Amino acid sequence: MTGERDLDALLRQMRPELRPGTFVFCTIAANERIPAALNALLTFREQEGTTLVISREEAEAAALRYAFPSRLITLTVHSALDAVGFLAAITARLADAGISVNAVSAFHHDHLFVPADRADEAMVLLQQMSEAKHP
Repeated sequence: MTGERDLDALLRQMRPELRPGTFVFCTIAANERIPAALNALLTFREQEGTTLVISREEAEAAALRYAFPSRLITLTVHSALDAVGFLAAITARLADAGISVNAVSAFHHDHLFVPADRADEAMVLLQQMSEAKHP
């Protein structure tokens, strides 16, 4: 199945879902193995180290320092990896409201990490965007 590329269709069909739990961003040394006990939602290797996005509970249990306690919003529309403007429209709307976002595009969907204390507000804004008239 091919993902959607049309911006208007993406915005109309995004159907945001707020995932349970609080996620945090951690980093470990580039040459360090990811502890087997961690169930990382996301890993990304950078020159300075490996970023792990894990539940706050896991980070605290592993005594890992963390940043950006966030909630995860999944945009359930199947967006094409080469869709143009979808995340730009969403992140601009959230930025206008003063809500920071760390966006991740995976194979089927786009995912937004937003500050835990602003997640409900972000959901309202995304639902409003989805319900708005699109040309």
